[in-house]
Amino acid sequence: MGARKKISAEKRKEALKTLYFAKLKGVPSSPRKMRYVVDMVRGMEVNRALGVLRFSKKAAAADVEKLLRSAIANWETKNDRKAEDGELYISKIFVDEGVTMKRMRPAPQGRGYRIRKRSNHVTLFVDAKTNDENK
Repeated sequence: MGARKKISAEKRKEALKTLYFAKLKGVPSSPRKMRYVVDMVRGMEVNRALGVLRFSKKAAAADVEKLLRSAIANWETKNDRKAEDGELYISKIFVDEGVTMKRMRPAPQGRGYRIRKRSNHVTLFVDAKTNDENK
């Protein structure tokens, strides 16, 4: 690794130490389906978001709920204390497209239809509300 690349990698690593996040990679559902669930909880306070995800009928909601619990645990580990009610909120959450597996399905007259089995990656950032936001 070159010197400049190493320095920029160390800067990125230092910047991530102040952020509290969790990643979920290779979820076997399409990014479009996952974005419906993610849009329901974007910007919410974490306890309210957990309630929304708990009672959602979408299958992807279970994955996002587990990811949110992981992000909360990461925040608690880095701060050496439990999160209080109403303290944390979802500051940023996004879905990226993952690997697409390509399969063939037999079709009439010797042809084949392509089936694309999509996957996605979800990244969730939590942050503590400042005193100004609580008032």
